[in-house]
Amino acid sequence: MAVEGLSGWPPPVLDPAGPYAGSVTALTWVLIGMAVAVLLIVLAALYIALFGKGELRRRLGGEKVIWILGIAFPTVVLTGLLVWGLTLTRHLSAPAAEGTALKMRVSGEMWWWRVDYLDEAGSTLMADANELHIPVGRTVEIELVSPDVVHSFWVPQLSGKLDMVPGRRNLIRIQADRPGTYAGQCAEYCGGPHALMGFMVIAHEPAEWARWLARRRAPPAAPTDAQAQRGGQLFLAAGCGACHRIAGTPANGLAGPDLTYVGARRTLGAGILPNHRGTMMGWIGDSQAIKPGNRMPPYRVLSAEQLEAIAVYLEGRR
Repeated sequence: MAVEGLSGWPPPVLDPAGPYAGSVTALTWVLIGMAVAVLLIVLAALYIALFGKGELRRRLGGEKVIWILGIAFPTVVLTGLLVWGLTLTRHLSAPAAEGTALKMRVSGEMWWWRVDYLDEAGSTLMADANELHIPVGRTVEIELVSPDVVHSFWVPQLSGKLDMVPGRRNLIRIQADRPGTYAGQCAEYCGGPHALMGFMVIAHEPAEWARWLARRRAPPAAPTDAQAQRGGQLFLAAGCGACHRIAGTPANGLAGPDLTYVGARRTLGAGILPNHRGTMMGWIGDSQAIKPGNRMPPYRVLSAEQLEAIAVYLEGRR
């Protein structure tokens, strides 16, 4: 999956941008190297067995070689790899120092991501969808949940992957050491448009992130443009508020993504479209033609003028 004009797609899997992904990548390279070494050993043994001289073939099939290569070598290598791997990745599950980690909750849903920024007590400070904004150099502790089926949260450049299991609460830690946009993807088949269930992690310099958070803590101002005002009326009249929430308005639905700041998002449809007026109109009019199987019904009864008005209204939600 790729979104034209957006950095981060497809997600690079061997380009770590933080300590949690760094250890996973190091372990991956070692495993790849060992797999290649074992393959070469097996190929060499196969060559000797097929084309080697009689003495070499006899020794290869001897009891000593079986004990060394079949028992001792795997035992020593796999035990060492297990100990080293657990030591290398122990920080992935180690709790962060009290008060140092930014806490978030991400809920994997069919087929998008509900995002909540939490305070120290675990209460929601701010709701969003399909994007995570984090400060550079700070550990982010994410509570992973799912209300429907098993999903899996994976940002290859920032950490390993972890499943989101209904009825369970799993924790994953991510950290970005440089500003940028990092792509994420559901890594567990969850039915329907699973392959179209992506998200973005945007890492800001700490001061910039603090300013971003302060802006997001206050709902956007009411629209003053006539077309946007009409779009807001149409949004409510069409029943969109039954599924979507927009802070400061009567729209308080929880079935779909929170749209309070939808105009500021980089993508639509959980990472599959760049976010601008044209794609917004197309998504509202017939999202099923874009992402078949998603849970938003098409609104073909709306005229182009009405779709544009709603898109202008949502475009201003930033």
